[in-house]
Amino acid sequence: MQDFQSEFLNFVIEHEILRFGEFTLKSGRISPYFFNAGLFNTGEKLAFLASCYARAIIHSKQQFDVLFGPAYKGIPLVSATAIALANEHGINKPYCFNRKEAKDHGEGGSIVGAELTGQAMIIDDVITAGTAVREGAEILSAAGAKLCGIAVAMNRQERGSGKLSAIQEIEQNYQIEVVSIITLQDIIDFLQKINSEALQPHLESVIKYRRQHGI
Repeated sequence: MQDFQSEFLNFVIEHEILRFGEFTLKSGRISPYFFNAGLFNTGEKLAFLASCYARAIIHSKQQFDVLFGPAYKGIPLVSATAIALANEHGINKPYCFNRKEAKDHGEGGSIVGAELTGQAMIIDDVITAGTAVREGAEILSAAGAKLCGIAVAMNRQERGSGKLSAIQEIEQNYQIEVVSIITLQDIIDFLQKINSEALQPHLESVIKYRRQHGI
């Protein structure tokens, strides 16, 4: 596990962005943990998240020309990540995002920011069914750009309706890599490593869930 991943896990647990217990997911499954990316809701939290996105992207060694944030959640994520890449790593890349509805006055169009061209990396919070990714890929294609990668905060490593997870299906269909700050296995490794009486009782249930629903 990389240092930034350990720092990220400490942070999300401390701020209760990652919680343990019993949570009913949209799929109907009862999960022993819940990751709520919507709780990165202050300047400090967003800056920390963006720094971790940047470090995950750097660690992946992926090459890209432009960052793209799908509306609406991807807008602050892509903006903050572009800042973190420039300030912390000296990588000054253009970024843009889309409007839900095209603007028919002023500069017009549905893309805001830099020109959407070349190899584009999408910045998003999580991937569930992959619908948002397909929509994003269509936006990129319509603008003349090509999807080259995706960065998300967490990979649940959980099977969908078949043997693959939504992320594995996306990687297979688009022939790209999905970069994540953490995975479910990282959570398990972290719980096994730390000495916390409060968190240790949850380790067994998370491992059991991984065995039952994981890929």
